[in-house]
Amino acid sequence: MRPEILNPLFAEVDTLDGVGPKLKKPLEKLHCTRVRDVAYHWPDRFVTRRPVDNLDEASEGEQIIIALTVTEHRSGASRRAPYRVLATDSAGNVLALTFFGRASYTAKKELPVGETRRVAGKLERYGDMLQMVHPDHVLKVDDPALGQMREPVYSLAEGLTQPRMASLAAQALDKLPALPEWIEPGMLAREKWPAWPDALRSVHARDDERAKDRLAYDELLANQLAMQLVRADNRRKRGRALAGDGSLRGKLQLPFPLTGAQERSIREIEGDLQQDAPMLRLLQGDVGAGKTVVALHAMLIAVEAGAQAALLAPTELLARQHFETLREMARPTGVEVALLTGRDKGRARESILMGLMDGSIQIVVGTHAIFQEAVQYRDLGLVVVDEQHRFGVSQRLQMARKGKRPPHTLSMTATPIPRTLTLANYGEMEVSRLDELPPGRQAIDTRVVGMERLPDVVDAVGRHLASGQQAYWVCPLVRDEDGMEKPAAEQRYAALKARFDDDVVLVHGQLDPELKDAAMARFASGEAKLLVATTVIEVGVDVPASTLIVIEQAEKFGLAQLHQLRGRVGRGSEKSTCLLLRGEQLSETGRKRLALMRETQDGFRIAEEDLELRGGGELLGTRQSGDTPFRIATLEQMQRLMDPATADAKLLMDRDAGLEGERGEAARILLYLHERDMGVRTLRGG
Repeated sequence: MRPEILNPLFAEVDTLDGVGPKLKKPLEKLHCTRVRDVAYHWPDRFVTRRPVDNLDEASEGEQIIIALTVTEHRSGASRRAPYRVLATDSAGNVLALTFFGRASYTAKKELPVGETRRVAGKLERYGDMLQMVHPDHVLKVDDPALGQMREPVYSLAEGLTQPRMASLAAQALDKLPALPEWIEPGMLAREKWPAWPDALRSVHARDDERAKDRLAYDELLANQLAMQLVRADNRRKRGRALAGDGSLRGKLQLPFPLTGAQERSIREIEGDLQQDAPMLRLLQGDVGAGKTVVALHAMLIAVEAGAQAALLAPTELLARQHFETLREMARPTGVEVALLTGRDKGRARESILMGLMDGSIQIVVGTHAIFQEAVQYRDLGLVVVDEQHRFGVSQRLQMARKGKRPPHTLSMTATPIPRTLTLANYGEMEVSRLDELPPGRQAIDTRVVGMERLPDVVDAVGRHLASGQQAYWVCPLVRDEDGMEKPAAEQRYAALKARFDDDVVLVHGQLDPELKDAAMARFASGEAKLLVATTVIEVGVDVPASTLIVIEQAEKFGLAQLHQLRGRVGRGSEKSTCLLLRGEQLSETGRKRLALMRETQDGFRIAEEDLELRGGGELLGTRQSGDTPFRIATLEQMQRLMDPATADAKLLMDRDAGLEGERGEAARILLYLHERDMGVRTLRGG
């Protein structure tokens, strides 16, 4: 249960003065639903406004405060057109105060013709006219509020103003309780960090890097401590040791030898499975590194020990492909492998459910359907979760409850993840890395080509198809989203189909499953030669290994995505080519990313570089930049502060595993403050 001392911070935002139903909506858009959220909604920046007597004293782009007399209101020709209020300064210079949308109603009320007002905002030019778009402040001449020359600028949603947001922040800061210190005293002194409430007040008043670091460290420490508690709780659980005798693995007839990284990872997994505590391990592997073979070895160990194994895939298409691959590889062992998805109905489904219940089905592959309430296992010992980041915690926990005892868990991801983000997102897990590719793989010839050479690229694809080979063409979008001309997958498909006729098929995430499966089937059988797609082919979806991939508007993809897509080719011993079609407008960052793609095929190096260039979200399959488990800590702060936060969390656990001492009690409050209380719940009395 949350400590009572935190209750004022977790009160609903409408407990603040002036917040009613109308203001709650824009605050919700900012994710400010509680007092705590408002306190942690810091200013994006601070502005220093210079008071001027007339516009001649000011420069374009400058933040100013000036007294103006309103002379005229001008409505736009349409509802979307700007609403302008013309006003003059003491020297007779004209300034247009420009408003859009609902702000025009405020302008009519606050800027009556003939009245003088002090306005604050950024001076700009529109054509021949000086203007100020949406002034930050419009106040009467004798109002003392504009005496503050330096003030915060918050990110806002429509319906909120800077003064209102600043007022709400001030109220939230007034409600900060006196909390015990959770940071180790030596570190606090060494870094010269302020106390928690002082740090929060400071970041709303000035650009204070020390205060920001302290608050970021709080969040990182809470996360890492929660991870440590979950890991410790898992070790306390009584699972089931699975010791295989090698009888099934010895029957495998793989067409290739295992790499050193595969053998090492299998040994690590086998060691975990032999323990009573349930395994929690993450298997990271680049595209084509052989994660599925490692997973099969793990599942066969479970079956050798008399248990069942399940593989959970995020999509039906991926589940079917895993099923086909595993069934074929496991055929010499005689192990029964089944597929269970949401599509299975009637007798077929009943037969699978019966086989899982009586144990005749030893390995099952499927989507979320494999952990539905109706699905019962005779003895589930191992769960393999593919593309771990696509599943919520609740889904993984549902699967874990299917065993008589907590089953072992092996999570897999085909996205190489930088060390910092691995600590942040999978800190409760042990990690195995497949950091080498099977022998015989040739480097992929990666070239960057401008869009002006599109006709040449299409001709090259034509020659490739005429030689009997297949190719991919990947586009960043499905269709135009805002009326602008963009080469979306559907448009490119239409253009290529006009050239290559029925040799072309289209696959994207918005297609009906039946159409998607049919297109994939045509390409898989070789009937179709060119697959036009979005990133649906990015991770895990095994389609025939082509030797050519064209990625259009490559600068719109992150490095990790480009690397995953490039991995769809180059799986055999033949030479493969990846053509990166770049747009006309290429930023410095975009140049660096495309240059790195030409330079290396090391997925882990690319992931680290991508963290530097774009942010971490894309690496974890979320949005394209910046999306981590943290709301406060930036990626730069994570790279500086994650290691000390992890070390501190381990030290605290070593000294006070139950969090019962003075600092332990403070740490419990920290976990609740940052909503990492899943860690507290692992403790008795938490």
